[in-house]
Amino acid sequence: MELQVSMWGVFLAMVLTIILIFRKINPAYAMMAGACAGGIAGGLDLTATVDYMIGGAQLLTPAVLRILAAGVLVGVLIESGAANVIANTIVTKLGETRALLAITLSSLVLTAVGVFIAAAILTVAPIALMIAKRTGISRLSILIAVICGGRAGNAISPNPSTIAAAEGFSLPLTSVMAAGIGPALVGAGVTYFFAKKMSKKGSRVTEIEKVKVDKKDEPAFWGAISGPLFTIFLLSLQPLAGIKIDSLVALPAGGLFGLLMMGKLKEFKFHISSGLQKMSGIAIVILGTGTLAGIIVHSSLNDIILSGLNLFHLPVSFIAPFSGSFMSMATASATSSSAISSNVFGDMLLENGVAALASAAMINAGAVGFDFLPHGPLFHISRESLFMDMKERFKALPYELLIALIMVIVSVMMFGGLF
Repeated sequence: MELQVSMWGVFLAMVLTIILIFRKINPAYAMMAGACAGGIAGGLDLTATVDYMIGGAQLLTPAVLRILAAGVLVGVLIESGAANVIANTIVTKLGETRALLAITLSSLVLTAVGVFIAAAILTVAPIALMIAKRTGISRLSILIAVICGGRAGNAISPNPSTIAAAEGFSLPLTSVMAAGIGPALVGAGVTYFFAKKMSKKGSRVTEIEKVKVDKKDEPAFWGAISGPLFTIFLLSLQPLAGIKIDSLVALPAGGLFGLLMMGKLKEFKFHISSGLQKMSGIAIVILGTGTLAGIIVHSSLNDIILSGLNLFHLPVSFIAPFSGSFMSMATASATSSSAISSNVFGDMLLENGVAALASAAMINAGAVGFDFLPHGPLFHISRESLFMDMKERFKALPYELLIALIMVIVSVMMFGGLF
């Protein structure tokens, strides 16, 4: 008979994990410590606790491999200068009169083509600051445009969060990406609306600050975008033609194709090494996430949540957005929350008639929506890259929360049987 972790153990595991993350302990170690303490407090002996932790990590190994494979494309986009070219082209085409729209779309497109959101923020921030200095728009408005535009792009991106959701439900990556189009478009629109409203509120960018964009040996725009387009083409062959090319192959293939089109194929060793370095931290966090998921999945949490939904006459499908959002708030990591929610609640959602694509889409919408809280790195990366003090950075949180909530609601309206 399988040993079950008590709800006290699950509660302790979650609380300890959150406390340790707030205390700036590496999230992977925080989750491992939380899982170990929760398993023992929940009635397991040390051996069973470790077995469940290892089993949970093993469940996420396929997602880890795909995330590492994505590093090839990420390394190419960042190190080749392709990300800068894409962002600058969008800003140039739209012009300074539509500055906030250009910043929002730049951040959205970069994350949508595979640049993870922290790198997108660092890429777009110098461009946004230069525009803000020339046009007089506030620092607060460009922050909202940069970070929430990136979040909208994350909903349709071949990023680690989407990979984890697709892997958790054995779905084609392109299906989960396509399911995020509605939330992404609405999220981008609302982001632009709020950024425009805040354009004259808060501090301005001054001449004193050093604002510059790193100019590399940059490729042409079509060369810069060729890698992501080729990746999407390969991934789309399964739904369009029944030819399955796994993201484990499609993502690095897109990176190498991009290098070929940009005439930088000789530099592939440097690019893939850089990409691996950038994604290895995420992969390690996912393994730590697996240990926590291994404890939660062997508890009675599913039954308790199902009873609660029945008590309030809510559809079972609501578990998907609730779990993705809650775990994102707890861990401040879209990837961790997507992986935990998919693996802990996936079977229950499917057994109760919620379609795999609907479950993955709503989990991903919640996961990418709330990863900006102060105990996570995105909050501080965005603050530092835009030269904001802590007080001003906190002023953006209500708008970020509202935009994230709207994206989740749109996903629920599309896939959760709300109407």
